[in-house]
Amino acid sequence: MLISSAQCRAARAALNMTQEELAGLAGLSRTMVVDFERGLRAPLTVSLNALQDALENAGAQFPRRQGKLAGVFFSDSDAR
Repeated sequence: MLISSAQCRAARAALNMTQEELAGLAGLSRTMVVDFERGLRAPLTVSLNALQDALENAGAQFPRRQGKLAGVFFSDSDAR
């Protein structure tokens, strides 16, 4: 399962990360991140994987419930 736009926004905000920073870490354009977070674009799977990987590498964790991603959390040492 891949992250939702709400999970992306929440993780990025909790990490105190700008859309520009996330885009750079994921190797994507800022416009793509903005459009995804606003629900204006459904990115390709490869782009969603890049966003999720960038957020996870920064400390976000996306738990699964019944096979689906459910929320986002951080360990105390990962939060900025």
